[in-house]
Amino acid sequence: METTKKRVSGRKPTRAPRVPEKFTLRLYVAGQTPKSIRAFANLKVLCDEHLHGRYQIEVIDLLEHPEHARGAQIVAIPTLVIKLPQAVRQIIGDLSNTDRVLVGLALQELG
Repeated sequence: METTKKRVSGRKPTRAPRVPEKFTLRLYVAGQTPKSIRAFANLKVLCDEHLHGRYQIEVIDLLEHPEHARGAQIVAIPTLVIKLPQAVRQIIGDLSNTDRVLVGLALQELG
């Protein structure tokens, strides 16, 4: 006997996000502004809680290295650039919205 599955909602089934073994995270900032400091602190807490040592954070100060902004297509700061196996994602702001950052890191699905 064969069984078939029907899609009730009309949406395609969602796949679990592909999570890399180690995350490469670049945080672009402009000096030691309160927002930049808060972004780094939020990122560090989030990584410690959810990535358990499987990450590398590189902070790039665009005041010292402005040439990096164009190559990485940075239009606002602070910006977190996440390199995933299938894509590169950017999150702009102080990273205080944990759900948004987790989705960006492919650790949580949209929902």
